[in-house]
Amino acid sequence: MNFILHIWRQKNADSKGDFVTYQVSDIDSDTSFLEMLDQLNEQLIEKGEDCVVFDYDCREGICGACSLVINGYPHGEKNATSTCQLYMRDYANQTELWIEPWRARSFPVIKDLTVDRSAFDRIIQAGGFISASTGSAPEANSQLVNKDDADAAFDAATCIGCGACVAVCPNASASLFVAAKINHFNLLPQGKVESKGRTIKMTSQMEQEGFGSCSNHRHCEAVCPQEISISNITVMNSLC
Repeated sequence: MNFILHIWRQKNADSKGDFVTYQVSDIDSDTSFLEMLDQLNEQLIEKGEDCVVFDYDCREGICGACSLVINGYPHGEKNATSTCQLYMRDYANQTELWIEPWRARSFPVIKDLTVDRSAFDRIIQAGGFISASTGSAPEANSQLVNKDDADAAFDAATCIGCGACVAVCPNASASLFVAAKINHFNLLPQGKVESKGRTIKMTSQMEQEGFGSCSNHRHCEAVCPQEISISNITVMNSLC
């Protein structure tokens, strides 16, 4: 498989970036998308050129580090899939690919395809801690949790914090990410004590970081690799 790649190259946040065109050849259909970029970088190294910088870590769809917009879609067009889980067979019918970083003021470009997502860390830190005294590990059934609440909390907890919701939103809103993190704690007994304060602190920090407001476009839900429901945003808003 042969591809023409149009990749965003940018030295840093203060530099002007642009797309640069590359060609890769003889790519096996079972090669992952990131492995294809690895092969491109090997070619660039052999030519003495600067590698394309992109984020990755686990390459198993767990860590949320991979953050590429492919042909206009965060994480590509495949549903419930992060960039690292894409394979080149998914693009068997395409010959040109446009690859760029997340586009949001609150995610400034560090270099090429890598952006600074530390704003997410500061939002999490703003939430503080859970003050419930735990001591040693309690017996599993000592505090019963309604199954619906437990399921909803687990679904919210699957958010990997990749930022695709921000990248696709016309307002660059982080509401889906923040709502998932808030509801993960607020739905469980241990997190209910600070639920109101935690919600206010995290949403206030979200605004301070420059993320936009949710206007119910629902694009975030469509591109989320973990299929986080926007119902979490409704619950979050009810506590603000």
